[in-house]
Amino acid sequence: MKPFMTSLLHHLRDLSVPALWALFLAENLFITGIVLVAGRWIISYHQEDQSEVSHNSKRDWQLCLLTNVLNTVVTYAGFWLWKHDFIAIEESLSWKVLSDFVILFLAMDFLMYVFHYVIHKTKLYNAVHSLHHEAVNPKPIDLFVLHPVETLAFGGLWLLLLMVYSFSLAAIVLYLIVNVVFGLTGHLGMEPLPKAWRKKVIFEYLGTSSFHHDHHKNLEVNFGFYTSIWDRLFGTLGKS
Repeated sequence: MKPFMTSLLHHLRDLSVPALWALFLAENLFITGIVLVAGRWIISYHQEDQSEVSHNSKRDWQLCLLTNVLNTVVTYAGFWLWKHDFIAIEESLSWKVLSDFVILFLAMDFLMYVFHYVIHKTKLYNAVHSLHHEAVNPKPIDLFVLHPVETLAFGGLWLLLLMVYSFSLAAIVLYLIVNVVFGLTGHLGMEPLPKAWRKKVIFEYLGTSSFHHDHHKNLEVNFGFYTSIWDRLFGTLGKS
């Protein structure tokens, strides 16, 4: 019997194009809902004064919806590339899942670091990225408050990486889950981790809530997403 995810992936081949678009949009909206609900709960849990909990504006919701539509475009593009053999996916379960996940995690972190750094140091910042940085103290919905060019660029990096190597399906799913977790924690606008935890080596090298929040407060530091590795290597790490 095929694993559930493999069976589901191949079942998608039988769906009509409108059904695929509807499914992928629902998937992205579901993920967004999880981020917003979980983020609100985490902030409320750690914040005694509930009046300080930020509220989302109409513009926030509009941009969030647009980002979801564009993420759906990226999802469908990835499906189309896989269906037409431009993307190969390894479906068997083995130790390759772990190594593939590490490669995805570090490679995407590096690619996004480079893109993020370049967009800050060129005219693209004012044209594209400044929209996201209107939030000095980010809140969960700001994960989706992005310029369309930025959304499609990040999606393009992801698809490009999938095209150059045959990754394990399980590793891809695991990476996507981890990506959402880091996206959420980076836009809480507060640090849920106890200070004692943050002093441990593993958290010193991971992109914690404080790490990304510091980037929103100081545009010259902390360009990494999942780790601080590239900031340490290239001298862009902020002083915490």
